[in-house]
Amino acid sequence: MGKRIYLLNGPNLNLLGQRQPEIYGRDTLDDIAETCNKVAVAQGMTLKAFQSNLEGQLIDWVHEARQNADAIIINPGAYSHTSIALLDALNTFEGKVIEVHISNIHKREEFRHHSYISLRADGIIVGVGTQGYMLAVQALQNML
Repeated sequence: MGKRIYLLNGPNLNLLGQRQPEIYGRDTLDDIAETCNKVAVAQGMTLKAFQSNLEGQLIDWVHEARQNADAIIINPGAYSHTSIALLDALNTFEGKVIEVHISNIHKREEFRHHSYISLRADGIIVGVGTQGYMLAVQALQNML
């Protein structure tokens, strides 16, 4: 069995393709998951994609990943800037963690400039659009 990746997406990312396409593009979350899965499979890895608007659900998936995944790619959405609980959960995960943001959070409102999740991330991909997800999968091939 190849390396296993959990792809976690936080609040409002279920609206990709509809919500503020000038910032987030036109790709849907299903499009992103499908492309990431193809990249993972081509590299001999497996990928499971999840999305929730609920902080506790994301934490539960991080806990599940402790037993079932070698790496996590996470776009925590707005929880990046608020969730110490999600950071604490990620700190219990022994695999690699890559944080992804579609937009450049450092060019947006000041409150978005700080991410608690970055304190745990082994890598951070910011501001390259939805391609950042695929870059994260590719980076994990080398990191794992």
